[in-house]
This record gives sequence, C-alpha cells and structure tokens, in this order.
Amino acid sequence: MGHDDLPTLELAFPGPERDRGVAAILSGRKTALTGLLEIYEHAGEAVPTAGQRFSVLDSRGRPAVTIEVVDVRVVPLGEIDDDFARAEGRGYADAAEWRAAHEEFFRSEGVSEYLGRTPVVDGRTLVVAERFRVVGPDGPAGP
Repeated sequence: MGHDDLPTLELAFPGPERDRGVAAILSGRKTALTGLLEIYEHAGEAVPTAGQRFSVLDSRGRPAVTIEVVDVRVVPLGEIDDDFARAEGRGYADAAEWRAAHEEFFRSEGVSEYLGRTPVVDGRTLVVAERFRVVGPDGPAGP
C-alpha cells in the first residue's frame, strides 16, 4: 500500500509547531503523540487502533513520513507519565511540563475555533495517547 492509500495525520496546526513535530518523528525523537478525545468525536473520526498506518503531512500538506500505531490508550490527561511525556519528542522534562504545554494547546484559539467552544481541560479530560513507529519515509514522488 503506497502512502497515497493511507489515512493522513496532521500534527497541531500548519507552521512551526507542526514542522518541529515532523522533524522530531524523522529524527526518531518522537515516538508518541496525544490528541484530545473531544476533537476525534467532533470530527466523527474513530480512535486509531494498533497496526493502523498513517501518512504524516508536513505544513505544506505533503506526506513526510509513514508511521504505524503500536499502542493506543484513551486515558485521563492526569494519567500521562514521565516516560510517555518524553516519548513525545518535544524535550519535555517530565509529565508536568508535558501537561502544561498540552493544556495550553488544547485551550488554544485554533482548537476552540475548531470545536466551536473552549474545551474544559483538567486532569480528568480524556486524551488519546498513541505510541508509534516509523515504517517508511514519504516525500514527494518523482517529478
């Protein structure tokens, strides 16, 4: 199956945050990601399952890398541990630092605009915590 046949995955919003996330995946630093369950529900998307593959898009909407989900848990935000926080590949020292950054993002203007309201984000808020592995480079096909 080529990357054109895969569902796509977009980290954060296009721009520096997405670019840093894609670079962290490509370098091997990022092996986990977290999404707000409410965003999946709002979009009518199913929670990913282990074995599912995605083509991760860059800020220009082009495939950058293919990943395969190896583990998925829907857990309260407060249950994310230091190991998972570090696996996010963004340089978080621990779960507390990870949590502060994710709470800020989940309450951001972009997320609020998408959902039509600012979500309640606290230790009980459900998140989709995924671990993945890189299974192939993507990138523009030939000319």
